Amino acid sequence: MSLLDVNGIECRYGDTVVAADVTLRVNKGAVVGLLGPSGCGKTTVLRAIAGFQPLQQGEIRLDGRVISSPGFTLAPEKRHLGMVFQDYSLFPHMDVGDNICFGLRGLGRAERGRLAEEMLETVGLAGFCKRFPHELSGGQQQRVALARALAPKPDLLLLDEPFSSLDVELREHLSVEVREILKHRGTTAILVTHDQHEAFAMCEMVGVMNHGRILQWDTPYQLYHEPNHRFVADFIGQGEFLTATVLADNRLETELGIVRCRRQVQWPAGTQVEVLFRPDDILPEPESPLRTVVIDKAFKGAETLYTLRLETGATVVSLFPSHHNHEIGERVGIRIDAEHVVAFPIETAATAHTEAL
Repeated sequence: MSLLDVNGIECRYGDTVVAADVTLRVNKGAVVGLLGPSGCGKTTVLRAIAGFQPLQQGEIRLDGRVISSPGFTLAPEKRHLGMVFQDYSLFPHMDVGDNICFGLRGLGRAERGRLAEEMLETVGLAGFCKRFPHELSGGQQQRVALARALAPKPDLLLLDEPFSSLDVELREHLSVEVREILKHRGTTAILVTHDQHEAFAMCEMVGVMNHGRILQWDTPYQLYHEPNHRFVADFIGQGEFLTATVLADNRLETELGIVRCRRQVQWPAGTQVEVLFRPDDILPEPESPLRTVVIDKAFKGAETLYTLRLETGATVVSLFPSHHNHEIGERVGIRIDAEHVVAFPIETAATAHTEAL
């Protein structure tokens, strides 16, 4: 059942359109995300949902009630939303318990203390009630910010780049923990982030944004394997585009060999296209006649990410098991194992207004 409906909204700063024709639906209990580079409009959409940004077009409904439309913006405090910010926004002169209960009215001291302890236990910080923000690590402060946002039992939780100031390992760990907390409580949430790993770890549906528009609203799996837009294909994951020629029978001829598309090819034979090859599409094959030269490598523990130069000068990236240790300049053999072929016509690749195979 839908809790939030964003229908064709447009937001502007002066004459500049920063969000255009944005439409999305969030079901109750779902954790979804808006993902994109800085300046793509994702935070503006979140601010519009929160009531901090007016609409020039479209409308926003929360549980069936219009909360924003052109000329009307329900006050943020009347929307029953929770927010978690990038900078935590904790009050340094208040202890953790008072931070969590700040803004909650009509509660006695004992009830406030009980609620604070309950929320701290929920976020894994039981016993921290009397500590002050400066006595906590960044990850602990973010947990307190989450506890404060969840304390009023909001209808919808908005998370604006909540982990961006944390180190990579803690960010990945905390994003998984926060998802578990939200799912356990049945809390509906929207995450805004530029980090695809964070979005994929937390969200069941993600909207990839660029230039104020949602280009694809889909599951993380589909965004990676079946991008419908060249920007999405380039932004999500790693990979390189190679030129190919369309053949008959859903085949594409590339400099790595002929690959077959699972879907019907929509272009006539002879059309020049770009094909995306992911690192997992290219496998090591010592005896293969297809030779490449190692031009870069990044050790990742169980795997090593190699950048390989083809005879034409084009490059691809590939994940080799870490015991396949090759040096820069070494020639290595590869083979192609591409299950999800993604291609775009070259003539529209620059503007990226086409659908993938």
